[in-house]
Formats: sequence, structure tokens, C-alpha cells
Amino acid sequence: MYWTQRLRGAGTAVAAAALIGGALAAPTAEAAGAPHGGQLTDLVNPFIGTENEGNTYPGAAVPFGMVQLSPDTGHNTGYDHAQNEIRGFSSVHISGVGCGLGGDLPTLPTTGDVTETDYAKYAAKFSHDTEKVSPGYYKVGLDSGITAELTATKRTGVQRYTFPATDKANVLLNAGQSLHKTVSTSVEVLDSRTIRTTITGSGFCQDTKPYTLYTVTHFDRPFTTSGTWKDGTVTQGSRKSTGTGGNGAWVRFDTSKDRTVEATTAISYVDATGAARNLRAEGGKSFDRVHRAAQASWEDRLDDVQAQGGSDTQRRTFYSSLYRSFLAPNIGSDTDGRYTGWDQKIHRAKGFDYYQNWSLWDTYRTQTQLLSLLAPREERNMAISVLKIDEQSGWLPKWGYGTVETNIMTGDPVTPFLTNAYRQGLLKGYEEQAYRALKKNADGTPPADSPAVGREANVQYLKDGFAPYIKDRPHVKPGDSDFDHGASATLEYALSDAMLGQMAGDLGHQADAKRYAARAQSYRNIFDPSTGFFRARDENGNFTGPADPAQGEGFHEGTAWQYQWMVPQDLSGMVGLIGGKDAANKRLDSFFAYDQLLADPAKTATDVWVNGPYDYYNADKYNPQNEPDLIAPYTYLSTGQPWKTTDVVHAALTLFTDTPTGMTGNDDLGTMSAWNVLSSIGVFPVQPGTDTWGLSTPAFQRVDLKLDRRYYPHGGFTVKAPGASDTDRYIQSAAVDGTAHAKTYLTTDEIRSGRTLSFNVGAKPSDWGTDASAAPPAVR
Repeated sequence: MYWTQRLRGAGTAVAAAALIGGALAAPTAEAAGAPHGGQLTDLVNPFIGTENEGNTYPGAAVPFGMVQLSPDTGHNTGYDHAQNEIRGFSSVHISGVGCGLGGDLPTLPTTGDVTETDYAKYAAKFSHDTEKVSPGYYKVGLDSGITAELTATKRTGVQRYTFPATDKANVLLNAGQSLHKTVSTSVEVLDSRTIRTTITGSGFCQDTKPYTLYTVTHFDRPFTTSGTWKDGTVTQGSRKSTGTGGNGAWVRFDTSKDRTVEATTAISYVDATGAARNLRAEGGKSFDRVHRAAQASWEDRLDDVQAQGGSDTQRRTFYSSLYRSFLAPNIGSDTDGRYTGWDQKIHRAKGFDYYQNWSLWDTYRTQTQLLSLLAPREERNMAISVLKIDEQSGWLPKWGYGTVETNIMTGDPVTPFLTNAYRQGLLKGYEEQAYRALKKNADGTPPADSPAVGREANVQYLKDGFAPYIKDRPHVKPGDSDFDHGASATLEYALSDAMLGQMAGDLGHQADAKRYAARAQSYRNIFDPSTGFFRARDENGNFTGPADPAQGEGFHEGTAWQYQWMVPQDLSGMVGLIGGKDAANKRLDSFFAYDQLLADPAKTATDVWVNGPYDYYNADKYNPQNEPDLIAPYTYLSTGQPWKTTDVVHAALTLFTDTPTGMTGNDDLGTMSAWNVLSSIGVFPVQPGTDTWGLSTPAFQRVDLKLDRRYYPHGGFTVKAPGASDTDRYIQSAAVDGTAHAKTYLTTDEIRSGRTLSFNVGAKPSDWGTDASAAPPAVR
């Protein structure tokens, strides 16, 4: 199936209405039977999230590919479904980010004379009715009469343009404009079929250290003439333009008889030789052949998860989310194994594939764990790649783009990322190297000459037990500052300390384990007994900012209400601070507007919880579209009311629909998509950085996972919930391979040793999972 725009105008609220009463809508006759009989790629709609700041892209990519060839319409992150002009089809996009990033080398077909060089001026109008998309493929008809098609390999993007009959069919290659700041560029016409560019760019939310991308574009037939431009000056016959400012090239074909032009663009973060080698290794194939291979690569990925039951909309949103979960991180090494390290030197990956693009503050909570389950070989290579960053630059990353650190977001997200890999058994042979890197990161602060900020407030945190909130403190380095968000940084540091302490104990570093376990209790140091909530402290240790937890300062993208449950390492301790389970449940019910939720789940999700994609502050309710609250619904597993987790999770699932507005907030490299996938399966990582998976009623009656036998000996794991529906959604009992399972969680070892997790469900809550011993244990 190709997705066209027949759903144009169907917003989140309309689509959610189909799921009124909860995510477990009654299954259709087709959905209730065997798994989807056609291609699973038919269920994927790449337009989901392209409107209302989901910031996804609809263009062509393969799983974890270096190239993401997609249209840019003028939105700061690339494509916005609400816009109707295309500035170009550019080679690099990062799915779901909140700031402009990528958009390198926008390429656009035109006809007539080349007079404009600003892509905002020469942009092509189009109708959404002409768009067709599927995994690895994008097609659009431009108002100019040109049809553009895109597909991709790992390191190349392939374009096919069908022009009207004309002797002035052009392709514009704009090296000097992108979605971020372009520092300098060069463009060269190498011969009558080949264009080479070098693009140095900077900036992600703020200015960062520059990175350089090398591209080479080869056409399937000679062009009749060509030229370059610099800023607004177009020069026919010119073969090179370079330096600061706007540099670009144009090539022309005679399509009076042969109306089709194909072009393959290869990229490299190493050098021009790398781009040329990537072109030789992955280019030279017809558009249709590349398209078929891209679709097959996606079918192979999606086929690892077979979901039965649920509504048609659920299945489409589920597989679309699964698709987006495999878009990043991205391969960073060329076909010869070379890559540019964070020391800006060229290295060669030996025995692993090098990956890049690390939105760790987002992905450590959901997407990392999903990849550990479904793509463990790639996740191992990703973890090794992060260790190479430390080895080559001196410090572990926080938010890395390409070959540079951006320092976006706060805390210490790399620790749960790596400890998760360790706990899932993906760091064999690298355990001590990883521990040394994490220990240095946890106990120190990068020096002034390092681009990294690391745990920026670590000196104060280690001395006083909290990261201070210092309002309007000048930033020492580009990016975010932990001092701007001292309260949430303290919670993040403490969470990471808990996970590192567990790893230290496993490896026999007992003194360190004890020290980190003590530091994991630092969350208590910002608890204000007078308000009953976490609260920022200033440099002198005084609580600061408004006492109202919905108005307080010092929390990154959230409030004290939303951060109060972000103590997954010790929820029982947190519950004790606020007065015990009864008090905690009362507060949770208020936080989730639970009474309203029971009456109308979808309306509560859209009207009470969601206040806008970037409306993070001044709220006392659950924010399902941002990272600090991703684990919050599972808090009920620790307060003796696990059935409420199912109620909240399934209400939140209604926010995911199969329309362009069907993404709840920025997807952040698959973070929100992975939340949807894991919550729909009913197995969720409630303690990021460990091997603990919380349980809730799945959104499907059966989900079969095909797992890598190198890491999961049985080669698969099945979750069953026969008869699950909107009315019968509460767990009455659970069993693993037929043996009763009273706990509200599983460990990775239990998933490895088991074959089937079965839920018996009913219409009313039961006492399953209510015993104190059933809750996920504190991390010690």
C-alpha cells in the first residue's frame, strides 16, 4: 500500500474518537484472526507526525541508514504537512527533533531558465493529493508538471525525476542552504554526469562545533549543460563555486524524448573519497531495484513483530511507530569502515559498525530498550560506538550529532544508555572499558577545552548532594546548562548513580557500588517537606522559586508535578516521602485526572493532558508527549494499584493515530514511537538502565516477537491476552510458560528463558499485582 492524502484534515481528536473508551477497541473480523496477510510495510504511514510538531519526515530511508532523502517544505525541521511548497529533497534528516538539523544538499527539479538561487524563492508548489509514500519510497507530483520519486540505500539517496517534454529540464543542487547554519560550502562539476559538494554546517538549537559532510551525485545520463551559482549570481559553464555564502550547481537535460532522469547521491562524514567509495559500493542500480531492496529491508525488520487483534487504526499506528523506532541512530562509517571520530580524526571500525546521532536524554527511556530487544546486534554496535567517542574525544556524549557534541538537554543520559546495554548482555568484552568511562563521567566534569559539558554541575552535586539552580548564569559552552535546570539535573544524576552503582557491584567494584548507591538517594535532598514536592535549591542550599509545584523553576521541560515520579530507582522511597501509598495514589489520581479518564479516556488525553507540543510548564497534569513523564503511568505498579497503569496507558495510546497529526509531541529519534510499541506489547522498561520490564495489559490479543538467538536462545517471545478488549482489559492473573507470575514485572533473563507471557483478563480490576512484593524492586 502507498499512503496518499485521503486522510487529509482528519486531526487527532477525530481519529481518537474511533478509540473512545480506550485503546482496546473491539477487533475487526480481519484483525482478530491471523497476522496481516499482506506486507507489513502496507500498514506503515510515514506521514504520521508530519503535522503539529511531531517533526517526522515522510521521505526515503532504510533502517538506521546514513541517508534520509526527504522533502523540505520550509519548516525548521524539514517537512510540515500543513505547507504546500517543496524547497528541495535533501539527503539528511533526523526524525522528530525539536530544532533545525540536517537538510543538507536540497535538490530540486525545475524547468526553464535558472534565475533564482534562494530555495525559499524557487520552491515548487505541490498538492498532497499527488503524494504517495511507503517505507523506503516517496513520490510527489509538482505543479510544474514534474514527478519526483525518492528511494535510498544505507549511504545513498536515489532520485527519479520525470519531466515534461522540454530542452530545459534542470536539477538544482543547493550546497549553501540547509535546516541549520551553513558555515562554508563548495560545489564542483566533475564531468558531464557528476557533481561533488563539501558542506560544513553548525547548529542544533544553538551554535555548535562544525561538522563536514561530503557528497557526490551521479546522473544516469550526461547533462547537456551546467553551471554554478554564488549567492544570487548564476554563471553558466562555471565548474566550481566555493567559500562562505550560498553556493550551488545546476545541470540541464533535454527531455523532449527521454523524459526520465535518475540520480544517485552518496554521502560521507569522512572525506570525498569516502563518498565516492560509497557511491561505487551502493550505487549503479536502477531506481526500481533500489526501491525493492529498501522495501524488503523494512519488511524484514517489521516482520520481527507480529500483532494480532486490536483495531485497524491500532495496527497501523503500531507498525508505523515500529518503523520510526528503527530510523536512528544512524550508520556513521563508510563502506570501507572509516569514520570521523569526535577527535575529528579518521578511524576505521574493526569488528563493529560505527553509529552516530545520539539524542540520549530522549532515547534512554524507551527506544534504547526496544532496540536491545529487537535489534541487539545493532544496539551492541551502537554502545561500542559511544565508547569510541569517549576513547577518541576524552568524554562520553550527551546529545551528539554526526561528529560533534551539541550538549542539548541536561543530566547524565549516557549512563542509563550504557548500563542498559550492559544489563542486556550487549557489552561482553567491553564491560570494564564501559565502566571506566562511566565512572570518569560520573565523578568528574570535562575541562574547559573539551566541547562536552558532561555533568556540568557535578562539583556542587558531589559536595552538597544536589545540582544548584542558578538563574541567568551565562553558559560556558554551547548547548544547555545543568545549572539552568538544577532540580531536574539532580534527579537525572541520582537515577544514573543508581544504575552505575548496580553495574559496579556486578563487576566487583564494591566500594564504588556503595558510593553510587548512596548518591542515588540524592533525590531526597531536593524534596521540600513544606510543599511535598521536589523543588530547586540555589547555591546556598535554599529552596528557590515559587512554592507552587505547577509554577516552580529549575526543571527542564516540565514541572515538579511531572518530575515527582522520576525516581525509578527508588519509588518506594519516594512514596514514603509523600506519605505512603494512599497519599501517593491520591496524588497520582489527581495527576492523571483519573476519574475523568474512566469516564472518557480519549477526551481526557486530548483535552486535559495535552496542552500543545511545546507547552511544558505551568501544569499539574501528566504530559504524555514529553520524556520526563514517559514512565509515570507505570508508577501504579509500585503503589499497589496496577490496574490503573492499564487505564492510563491505554488512554495515552489513543493519542497515537494514523493521520499526519497522529504523533504526540516531538518523536525525538523514535522515543515516543518506541513508547507506543512497548506499551502496546504490554512490556515496558520501568527502570531505564536496568533489565526490569513493567507489565500492563497489551493493546493486542497476541504479539509474537522474533528475537535474535545469539542473545535470546528461544528465538522468540510471545505475549498473549485472549479476549482483551475495551471492556475486558484488566489483568486477573499472569503466567510465564504456564507458571503463575504474581509480579508486575519481568527481568530480561525471564524473557530469555521463557517463551510465553500470558494474561488472563476481565472486566473488573483484580488483586493481581497488588501485594507489596509484586512491585518492581528498588535498585540496590
